[in-house]
Amino acid sequence: MAADESDLTGANPRRRPKQPVLEVGGRRLKPATLMMGHGFDPALSEGSLKPPIFLTSTFVFENAAAGKRHFEGVTGKRPGGAEGLVYSRFNGPNQEILEDRLGLWEDAEDALTFSSGMSAIATLLMTFVQPGDVIVHSGPLYAATETLIARILGKFGVSWLDFPAGAERSEIEAVLEQAKAKGRVPLIYLESPANPTNALVDVEAVAAARDALFGEEERPPIAIDNTFLGPLWAKPLDHGADLSIYSLTKYAGGHSDLVAGGVVGAKALINPIRMMRNTIGTITDPNTAWMLLRSLETLELRMEKAGRNAEKVCEFLRQHPKVESVGYLGFLKEGRQADIYRRHCTGAGSTFSLYLKGGEAEAFAFLDSLKIAHLAVSLGGTETLASAPAAMTHLSVPDARKQALGITDNLVRISIGVEDADDLIADFDQALAAVA
Repeated sequence: MAADESDLTGANPRRRPKQPVLEVGGRRLKPATLMMGHGFDPALSEGSLKPPIFLTSTFVFENAAAGKRHFEGVTGKRPGGAEGLVYSRFNGPNQEILEDRLGLWEDAEDALTFSSGMSAIATLLMTFVQPGDVIVHSGPLYAATETLIARILGKFGVSWLDFPAGAERSEIEAVLEQAKAKGRVPLIYLESPANPTNALVDVEAVAAARDALFGEEERPPIAIDNTFLGPLWAKPLDHGADLSIYSLTKYAGGHSDLVAGGVVGAKALINPIRMMRNTIGTITDPNTAWMLLRSLETLELRMEKAGRNAEKVCEFLRQHPKVESVGYLGFLKEGRQADIYRRHCTGAGSTFSLYLKGGEAEAFAFLDSLKIAHLAVSLGGTETLASAPAAMTHLSVPDARKQALGITDNLVRISIGVEDADDLIADFDQALAAVA
């Protein structure tokens, strides 16, 4: 990689790519276009069309002054944070290009990537939460997130209160007031749609409740897990959230061949998360970052195809006599959930909850009879996946809480892929025929 010249003071220590092209002829370019080259200058990498994988632990300073300036930023002695590359626990070319592109989808000020979705969530929580704090969150959450908040942070004197995913502003305010009475509220954590029920959270109502009850100095940030619909069908930063979190393993990666996480949002909140990530080393590795750069180029194509497939499959399933109900967002026509959907979402997604008539035996018979769809956890890949949350991903959740949240034994979570939709319908039809 060729280096820009820098003066002896280290005032310009960072090798920068060419000026990004964000508009042409007054037209602002869409993220799908910018995924093909934004943040990367082939001239800095021997003319390579695509970024190379930078497999190095350490980067060389251009001079001693540049090294000093970097560590002044790392340690906080100089405002503005670190500049340049020094060590791959902090940053690297692949990760920086990836973060530049990831933030574009939600028009976010800044972005960070992590070694997994859970490491992103854990780093976020460790940044803002202190012993004695009370976390307020929506319910249900992904089981590992609930475990992290309730059991692991609980060991350090952190408690939590929650409200149901579809709660109205008055319900949210009541929970926030109860939390304020117990201790400091460092964070409001949301998941929408909720895993695995597909219930939506009214982000605008949460933001309004937060702003009504907290002064500017004590106002907790709102973070939301946007994995199920983002970044194509939901942009919660536009509705009052401060941070949007992703398991990049899912739709962003999209090929079931990597594990990663991301956070995008306001720079003032991203910077302290970056400092925590620098310390505990939860950054994405260069190879995974490179694979994600590849995947982002087809993200819109894959999500749109999977979304069309899901619409067709769900229309078949909702009419089947062995199906109790289908938790597909595209079917929401009236009521509070439909109102949230109209205000917050631009598409129904391709992951949904299927409730069969019966219980665990019927759910297992259906899953064991699938021939195209794979019996596996996770979602958002090119292939269709199906699982039984109550017996698998959410097995650790107490039975009473599972019942309260609608995580029942007859629930099957399905993530539709990019196969032929009619082939998938044939598979589900024959699997349902095997259910007694």
